[in-house]
Amino acid sequence: MNNLERTPQTPPQIEPLLHQENRPFISVMIPTFNCIHYLENTLNSVLSQDFDLGMLQIEVIDDHSTDGDVEALVKRVGGGKVRFFQQARNVGSLRNFETCINRAKGEWVHILHGDDQVLQGFYQEITSLIKGFPQASAVFTDYWYMDNSGKYLHHLPPLLPQRGILPNWLETIAQGQRIQPPAILVKRAVYEDLGSFFGVHYGEDWEMWVRIASKYEFAYSPNYLAMYRIHTTNITSRSFLSSQDIKDIIKVIDLIQPYLPLEKRAMYKRNALKNYAQYFAKVSNKIYHDYKNPKAARHHAFKSFMMHQNTETLKYLVKILIKGLVRYKVK
Repeated sequence: MNNLERTPQTPPQIEPLLHQENRPFISVMIPTFNCIHYLENTLNSVLSQDFDLGMLQIEVIDDHSTDGDVEALVKRVGGGKVRFFQQARNVGSLRNFETCINRAKGEWVHILHGDDQVLQGFYQEITSLIKGFPQASAVFTDYWYMDNSGKYLHHLPPLLPQRGILPNWLETIAQGQRIQPPAILVKRAVYEDLGSFFGVHYGEDWEMWVRIASKYEFAYSPNYLAMYRIHTTNITSRSFLSSQDIKDIIKVIDLIQPYLPLEKRAMYKRNALKNYAQYFAKVSNKIYHDYKNPKAARHHAFKSFMMHQNTETLKYLVKILIKGLVRYKVK
């Protein structure tokens, strides 16, 4: 990887596994970078599953972390059940995901970020989805959001009342994100066909789910069996503070247009811009209070409003500007 660009501008190729015998059913690939304080909980959430671990390949792919001895932690917690690989240098999240997929030997690939978790019964439910809906090439459960300490924050309403193939899924997912990485598994053969993540460091997963949905079916379970962590030191939070999240999502919206029916592209694009702009406007308020950064919040709110002008984005922009004028103190 020494000569590869950090942010690939086209989907990196995934090498097919040829004539591989005795493949694991699922590869749990855990990309890490400076998240050692969360990794033990992540590993234990997999190792404690009431599931035949012999069906799993579990491997930590570390992007040259500097916050501790990741290999020692993996050996201690994994007890020989978890393999470890470390990049020779820091290559960035996209290239680390690419390494995860290329090193995966299983029929299905689960990219479980090193600060996220799965809940008891996750792999059983995923297996039921795979067996119950063999036409699906990607499967996911619903999920919770959690904070730094692992406290449950909130979740979104279910997409279906029961397990099933998601109808009109391309139309739905093209207008806004509805999957977080810890909740989804994808056939390795799909990555071999479509390539890995690319283009941006915020929203790269959304682009991937739309790309997959343009060719393959998704099966879904309304059970909340994964945990996506929101904290102040990950890529997502850093992108909030710099407003890179808005820039990246605008790029993703342009990237996904070729995957969509020509006659509906303009409508889907308008809806995606509006949906994300309203989400980013709310994030601006979070930046003001949770991140205690009024300047970044004002910039983020303005960029959200410019992304799509509507009553919601205007409301948050005005609210944050007024707080600045009255010198509202961040608590």
